[in-house]
Amino acid sequence: MAIDSVYEPGADDSRDLVLVIAHGFTGDADRPHVRRAARALSRHGSVITFSFRGHGASGGRSTVGDREVYDLAAVVGWARDLGHGRVATVGFSMGGSVVLRQAAISREARVDAVVSVSAPARWFYRGTAPMRRLHWLVTRPSGRLLGRYGLRTRIHHRQWDPVPLSPVEAVPRIAPTPLLIVHGDQDGYFPLDHPRMLAAAAGEHGELWVEAGMGHAENAAPEPLLGRIGDWVVARAG
Repeated sequence: MAIDSVYEPGADDSRDLVLVIAHGFTGDADRPHVRRAARALSRHGSVITFSFRGHGASGGRSTVGDREVYDLAAVVGWARDLGHGRVATVGFSMGGSVVLRQAAISREARVDAVVSVSAPARWFYRGTAPMRRLHWLVTRPSGRLLGRYGLRTRIHHRQWDPVPLSPVEAVPRIAPTPLLIVHGDQDGYFPLDHPRMLAAAAGEHGELWVEAGMGHAENAAPEPLLGRIGDWVVARAG
């Protein structure tokens, strides 16, 4: 796993807070949209970006959100070792599902706030054309070859066994940690029943923002939205 960037804010009083960015599938810490998000969020605290296994400069092979929870837990632990008293995770798409599951199952790598953007609620969803293409990429040898050489993403050939806890099953276990769910009403991957399921599972400890005109994940997140996410983290993270 490659931890590529640490962005430090200008204000000394925000250095106690660090925001860990978990990118989406086929992304990595060097992608322009990930770096743009990091710069925007660095106005609110320190920011750590990293590449999940099998992505970019990281070794290993992607398990498409399963064992990536251990990658995120390792980064959260490293952030604590750096002396940050407050750690928030901000995940996009696959990373959005990972931050939910990591907060639910990893008690040693504790976080103080969770933001999940454009995440699925359930596994094996094929209801949109982009998700059907993604399943082809993951499940077919020719798709995994395209992932390796065309998308800088090395995908594990093994199927999940056992199937990991789904995001919607993970959400109730996050309480009382503050949780923000963000989704665009023009998301081409996951329709609005996904964030609504997550919000319903969160109950009173979760908050849902449905963003008008927004598409999917980091690439579609405008600067004002990233600023509002940063403000929310500062207000909620202890």
